[in-house]
Amino acid sequence: MPEQRTFEVALGVFSRHAQSEARPTEFEMLGLTWDLLEGVFVPVYTSSTELYSAWMPYPAGGSFLEVGCGAGVTAVLAALRGCRTVTALDVAAAAVSNTRRNAERHGVGGRVRVLQSDMFAGLDADDRFDVIFWNSNYAEAPADFVYETELQQAFFDAGYRSHRAYVSGARAHLADGGRVLLGFGNVGNRPLLDELAAEAGLRVRLLQHASRTTTVTMDYQLLELAPS
Repeated sequence: MPEQRTFEVALGVFSRHAQSEARPTEFEMLGLTWDLLEGVFVPVYTSSTELYSAWMPYPAGGSFLEVGCGAGVTAVLAALRGCRTVTALDVAAAAVSNTRRNAERHGVGGRVRVLQSDMFAGLDADDRFDVIFWNSNYAEAPADFVYETELQQAFFDAGYRSHRAYVSGARAHLADGGRVLLGFGNVGNRPLLDELAAEAGLRVRLLQHASRTTTVTMDYQLLELAPS
C-alpha cells in the first residue's frame, strides 16, 4: 500500500494541474517558448521537466527514446541537442498532439517520431535506443485506483504497474552500451523501485538531484537503472 501522506501530497499537486483557470497555452522553458494543450501536464507548475531536460545526457549522433513525453520538451530538446533520431511515446492523445506541435514549432518535426503508446507497446520489436528516459508518474496509488482522466496517468501509478513495465521492458529496446534513465522524486516508492530493479537484474543509481519548493518541497531525482 502507498503511504497515505505521500499520496495526499501528490493529489494536491495534481489538483493544480487539473484546473483550467489561469492554465497557460504557452510557456517559457530553457530559453524556448512551448505550446501547451488542454489536458497535458503543465511543465511550469513543477520543476521536474526543466531539471531532467537540463541534466539529460543526450546521446549526440545517437538515438533517444522518451516514454511519457507530455508537452514534448525533453524529446524536442534531444533533437535540438544533436540526437540523430528521437522517438516520443505517450498514452494520452493530447500529449502526442502536443509533442508533435512543439517538434514542428522548433523545426525538428522530421527527426521526432511521436507515437501513442502504453509504455513500449507501440514500438517495433527491433527498435533500439542509446538512451531511454521516462519522467515517471512516481506517486504510488492504490492498486484499485481508477483513472478518471488521461492527465491522472501522468501523476499516479496504480500498484506501481507502470514502473514494473518500464523496469522490466526497457532493456529489450536498449542498444549496446545504452542507458536507461528515470525521473523520480521523494514522494515515490523508492524501496519498491529498488525491488523491481533487482528482479530485472538492475540496480538504481542516483545521477542528479535538486530540491525545489512550489506548493510543497520536492526532491527531484534523475536515476539510472544499470546492470547489477
